[in-house]
Amino acid sequence: MLDVRAKTKTGEQINIEVQLHNKYDMEKRSLYYWAKMYEGQLAEGEPYRNLKKTVTIRIIDFEYLPTENYHSVFRLREDEKGFVLTDDLEIHFLELPKVSGVHQETSDMLVKWMLFFKAESKKKLEELAMSEPTIRKAVNVLEFLSQDAEARRLYELREKALKDELNMIKGAKAEGERQKAIKMALNMLADGEPIDKIARYTELSPDEIQKLKQQLH
Repeated sequence: MLDVRAKTKTGEQINIEVQLHNKYDMEKRSLYYWAKMYEGQLAEGEPYRNLKKTVTIRIIDFEYLPTENYHSVFRLREDEKGFVLTDDLEIHFLELPKVSGVHQETSDMLVKWMLFFKAESKKKLEELAMSEPTIRKAVNVLEFLSQDAEARRLYELREKALKDELNMIKGAKAEGERQKAIKMALNMLADGEPIDKIARYTELSPDEIQKLKQQLH
């Protein structure tokens, strides 16, 4: 089983689970994961309006639901009229065996990704990668993971070095901004400006400004 949790740019919560064998309690487990993610968004005292849509996606390598559709979506609907109470709850089932009959040259992005999960040979992966750039990225990741341990270690060291360099640049920029704020605060103190006003202009804390004031005397 592979379990992934993500969040979209708009704050929507996404849980993706790839399940190969375990068919037991699938409905209850799906609801449980959804409920945990939905409830976990709020800190104590936060209003309910801050809750964002939460989506659970089950990618399963066996037939489970009583339908021929490879993609099934469940929401909260009223029994008689069928209208949706809220779109905050959404549970998807993607049944890989049911996509077998779909032609591989389809333009449907969802089908392409399902075929990607089903691919049993490098040739099929390459065919999918040729038709879609995002799948090409996934194939590249798979190729990386299949490399020997030393190649992975060198790649990870390079990535770490790049991140460290970026952090150093950001840190230097932040320190430069802080020094500008300190210089401004010292000038304002010398002009007799009140601490609360200096704090507003420089975003330094009153305690920091008080310490700077002591340095002037």
